[in-house]
Amino acid sequence: MPVDPAYQPAPRFHALGDEFFDPVRAADLPLKAVRFRNDAAAATVGLAGLSEAEWRAHFGRFEPLPGQPGPMAMRYHGHQFRTYNPDLGDGRGFLAAQLLDARGRLMDLGTKGSGQTPWSRGADGRLTLKGGMREVLAAEMLDSLGVPTSRALSLIETEEALERGDEPSPTRAAVLVRLSHSHIRFGTFQRTAYLERPDLTAALVEHARANYHPTVAEGDVPALMEAVVAASARLTARWVAAGFVHGVLNTDNLNVTGESFDYGPWRFLPHYEPGFTAAYFDQFGLYAFARQPEAVFWALTQLGGALKPIAEVEPLTAALNTFGPRYIAELRLAFLERLGVKSLGEAADQRLVDTTLALLRDGGEALRWEPLFHDWFCGFSSSERALRGPRARLYQGEAFDAFRFALFEHEPDRPERLAHPVFAAAEPEEMLIDEVEALWAAIDQGDDWSPFHAKIDRLRAARAARQG
Repeated sequence: MPVDPAYQPAPRFHALGDEFFDPVRAADLPLKAVRFRNDAAAATVGLAGLSEAEWRAHFGRFEPLPGQPGPMAMRYHGHQFRTYNPDLGDGRGFLAAQLLDARGRLMDLGTKGSGQTPWSRGADGRLTLKGGMREVLAAEMLDSLGVPTSRALSLIETEEALERGDEPSPTRAAVLVRLSHSHIRFGTFQRTAYLERPDLTAALVEHARANYHPTVAEGDVPALMEAVVAASARLTARWVAAGFVHGVLNTDNLNVTGESFDYGPWRFLPHYEPGFTAAYFDQFGLYAFARQPEAVFWALTQLGGALKPIAEVEPLTAALNTFGPRYIAELRLAFLERLGVKSLGEAADQRLVDTTLALLRDGGEALRWEPLFHDWFCGFSSSERALRGPRARLYQGEAFDAFRFALFEHEPDRPERLAHPVFAAAEPEEMLIDEVEALWAAIDQGDDWSPFHAKIDRLRAARAARQG
């Protein structure tokens, strides 16, 4: 490929050594069509100039990009629904490349559906086209709402027909590439602890510190722990403010940068429901909407446990215990951003969070999550718009009065953003399951990708409107 000046290969995980990965080969996939190409994300790492043939070669056949050592299946363990599993690892994907983005951050190109690896455990190593489409949608919606997330870079449909026991089969197949700020999971550290290899844990800690949290001093393991706690608290708070349910918060699905990735049975709340779950197999609601902070904290305790062989327990515990206060502070900030208002101080900001949730609870199924934030974006500046809109009848009563008082005491933040056409629409962009299924039906029944791409365009417009 012609090397773009912005392309900066940085294969740093490879330098950790073969204790951390297995060299693998991608499956010989019969490629059909590029269904999604994220040139905006590709531009950040110098890949937007790839021709169609080069795109298919690098993200379908996985010919190594310049300066890259080739695909690596990463090794890790993890707790799955709080049961420890030492037989994990990249089973249908691999680390394809590492590059620096325009901000100098180390970024991974990770795959999904690219074939079997030593960690496939008898599975076929493939990805359904519907699963790939859903991952693109989740990442685009979360990015639109300001949640730290991986970004889907490429989705290529293959000619294979897959059999799946939990959905209609045979079904169409695809291979996905995501651009992510690290695939080093909590479970990556759990594996080295399980192997009783403090030397490997120390090497991994230094790799994570130097590449993802460089402000932490070399050798300061508790400070690295605190940095990961802070990033995780921010992520969790923004999930909650977005009304997002990840679905599978196992320790292999949380990473050291606090960036959301690997979207399986995700959902967005239709309305306020603390016990709402995303995965049909989460029968006890372990990862329900309101239990996500608890789940992330539990996962962080497992990370702390994995670091104990190379650090003192007391400072690790102190770092872990910063999660609660940080989460509350981040939740206040996330709600202020979602409502487009400025901070008025801790007490007033918390009152706004509390009254917003109380109004959503009082509104029941009639008041959907996302429309409330759309209607009242920039607070007082949206008052007339909201009270003349389709939900005007819901904005009355004691819960609404308390919300309005708390909202109106906050000054609007850049109310000129309301001039964007997105806010002239009566309804916001949502990502509820019925719409996801409708987008898939158009693809599955008529091979019509236009609704899918139109949805992506609208989500990006909404992101631009909120950012101003």
